[in-house]
Amino acid sequence: MRDENDIPFNEYSVDFFTFLNFLFERLFGGGSSAGVTSSWSPADLVNIVANTWSVIVILSWLLSALFLFGLIYAHIRGEQVGEVIAAILRKQEETYDELYRQGVKNERWHDVLSHIDSDRMNDWKLAIIEADILLEELLDKIGLPGATVGDKLKNASPTSFRTVNQAWRAHNVRNRIAHEGTEFELSQIEAQETIAQYKMVFDEFDAI
Repeated sequence: MRDENDIPFNEYSVDFFTFLNFLFERLFGGGSSAGVTSSWSPADLVNIVANTWSVIVILSWLLSALFLFGLIYAHIRGEQVGEVIAAILRKQEETYDELYRQGVKNERWHDVLSHIDSDRMNDWKLAIIEADILLEELLDKIGLPGATVGDKLKNASPTSFRTVNQAWRAHNVRNRIAHEGTEFELSQIEAQETIAQYKMVFDEFDAI
């Protein structure tokens, strides 16, 4: 014979909801001798769990949204910081050029100056040849027609090309280097004067 303290079983297993009701009666005084009954029931527990789960789901969505917003904000700020750093680096490079490269716009001209500062005749000749290549590019840029540097200089007008004579003198030295080869003895003074004439031409057209 079953009394109220027995754990209820059905034919195959424990009756779950009856078992929950039994626990509630024992925990909250439903079956006490004082006759105090509990307002709790298994359905209340299910409702509490369901409501708690709903709150957890809502909080999870809110936290996910905040996390996503944080990622987007960090990405945008990262790009902005990257742009600021890039601008600072560009400014530092410009400052370095002004201080140590003396505002040289054309790196190839910087190479010409490096060669002319050498103690070797071959480097001086190389400096003049490279400067003449820059001269030819300049003549093409300002639109002078002709197949060679000499042809282009023949078509130059002294009114629009004030340093055309300096260009001729420098180009003639280059021709001697090209035609006479190793037999042409070039002094350092003559090499420096030739480069100075090229520079006058380039300065007129703001090429370096």
